[in-house]
Amino acid sequence: MANRKRRQHIHFAMKEIIDKLSSYNIFNYLFPGVVFSIFATKFTDLNLSFDNLFLGAFAYYFIGLVISRFGSVLIEPLLKLTRIVKFAEYKDFISVSKSDNKLETLSEANNMYRTLVSMFSLMFLTFGFQKLACKWEFLRNNQAIIILTLLFFLFLFSYRKQTNYITKRINASK
Repeated sequence: MANRKRRQHIHFAMKEIIDKLSSYNIFNYLFPGVVFSIFATKFTDLNLSFDNLFLGAFAYYFIGLVISRFGSVLIEPLLKLTRIVKFAEYKDFISVSKSDNKLETLSEANNMYRTLVSMFSLMFLTFGFQKLACKWEFLRNNQAIIILTLLFFLFLFSYRKQTNYITKRINASK
């Protein structure tokens, strides 16, 4: 009986959290985190599945957040550099977004596509890292510190980029 009550409590808590997530959070964090975890578990030596749905949801969200940040900090500048994509001026985006209600939806979809490109890029990198770790003992023995270091720098540069966006938005509104 206690186990059933606990499951009901977890189910209720999960529903509350999901209800508070925006569509942006679902399609740019949770969805790619779940898909990446499924692919990684199926096609690599990683096991990114969770028996505990509550902990799994947070883990999938975090994995998706990492994927999204990788796309924002590395994939997007690479696509700009290679001229595969070209952005409008940020001040123009701010100005147009005040009168065009569809722009936010289009931007959200755009970010989802970038995140999916990032997810597949990270899958390729994961495959490559695992192959190299089989050959190079240094990688095999230092995986945790390598991943933590990469995550540190990823979020450091994400913070810098977000701060720059906030500053640009403030300057565009003056």
